[in-house]
Amino acid sequence: MNQATLGWFGILRLGLVQTALGAIVVLTTSTLNRVMVVELALPAMLPGVLVAAHYAVQMIRPKFGHGSDIGGRRTPWIIGGMGLLAFSGSLAAFATAWMSVNVTAGIFLAVIAFVLIGAGVGASGTSLLALLAARVAPERRAAAATIVWLMMIFGMAVTAGIVGNLLDPFSASWLLIVSSTVAVIAFLVTCLAVWGVEGRAPVIAKDQTGAVQSDFRAALREVWADSKARHFTIFVFVSMLAYSGQDLVLEPFAGHIFGMTPGESTKLAGVQHGGVFAGMLLVAITSTTLRIFRKVPLLFWAVGGCGVSALALFGLVIAGDFSVWWPLQANVFLLGLANGAFAVAAIAGMMALAGAAGPRKEGIRMGVWGASQAIAFGLGGFLGTVAVDAVRYLSGSPLHAYAAVFLAEALLFVWAARLAAVNLTDSPDRDFARGKTGQISDTSSAEVPA
Repeated sequence: MNQATLGWFGILRLGLVQTALGAIVVLTTSTLNRVMVVELALPAMLPGVLVAAHYAVQMIRPKFGHGSDIGGRRTPWIIGGMGLLAFSGSLAAFATAWMSVNVTAGIFLAVIAFVLIGAGVGASGTSLLALLAARVAPERRAAAATIVWLMMIFGMAVTAGIVGNLLDPFSASWLLIVSSTVAVIAFLVTCLAVWGVEGRAPVIAKDQTGAVQSDFRAALREVWADSKARHFTIFVFVSMLAYSGQDLVLEPFAGHIFGMTPGESTKLAGVQHGGVFAGMLLVAITSTTLRIFRKVPLLFWAVGGCGVSALALFGLVIAGDFSVWWPLQANVFLLGLANGAFAVAAIAGMMALAGAAGPRKEGIRMGVWGASQAIAFGLGGFLGTVAVDAVRYLSGSPLHAYAAVFLAEALLFVWAARLAAVNLTDSPDRDFARGKTGQISDTSSAEVPA
């Protein structure tokens, strides 16, 4: 039997889970990062390795998603994952404080904590998106994707601001108290947000092929054998690799090539984030409220967003040669606008494809795409900085180094646009691209062994 779709209030409640998740994650990836490098004078590589570990462990997202598919309920996984995240976030703060007394022991504990953080994010985040995929009406998916994404960013921004004020004057013990308090509040907010939203698990009659595949490896093979799911997985990886590759490069570029001060380059990053917000809202509002856009396929926005992102990056490639008059802020805002549009369209596309697979198959698909995204994010920032250093060493020119990295990212976005276009047009059944549900028939895939 089908469960009722979520209304706007239900979507907002689930968005609070993302707010809570963002609140804990920003403490571990930003605040603790700064404390390790500045207050404790440890190598910047240490938090980099810890954050990479947090992303790497999210490769097991498909396992979490499959577990929630088998059980038929997402709520226990959301709450359990958030509980693990709250505990491991507090543990990471304790490990950081311990480094001030015993560096080796603190680092060892921090590695464990960040691995658990990745597991908590994976379990909670994957199950939340699977629940949204199953319960959000097709015409609301773009808006729902925007809401949960923006609420996560809101959680990060508010937490960073409040904690930043509370931590002065700094002490290791006070860091632990503040971090633990945030973790407890986030966990309680999650419990209240999901209480009663999901209801009982639907009763699904198994057919001859088995509506719910209990074997994880067989379920994973089934996802990969679906050409649309496989292409979409590659699209997510390539686009998010390009998206994350600019994170650690843009501000140094503004400083080296345009002579911006730290304050000016930070404001430039704010311009980019403002563009991301605008792009997300553009897709959500136009696809939900404007009749002319309601029938526009969601992945059309992904194709366009990736294409415009590539153009904006090409602009940065040549910007250094015309730095005296180049409209850098407008260029960066355009990049953010396109990034936000494609990101929301990609998440909404995930919901549509996951929902089209059939009941209680959303989890493993969301897990596969979540793992692809996490791996791309972990690699993107690292490879971007390594590439800048390598090209600068070989060419002796910072300008050529940044231009080469931006060019590589632009080409990745062109590739991602092509992959999104393939998902948009490679099958007679294009309903998923418009956000509609219904079983996907993929005649191009080989039969999957049971």
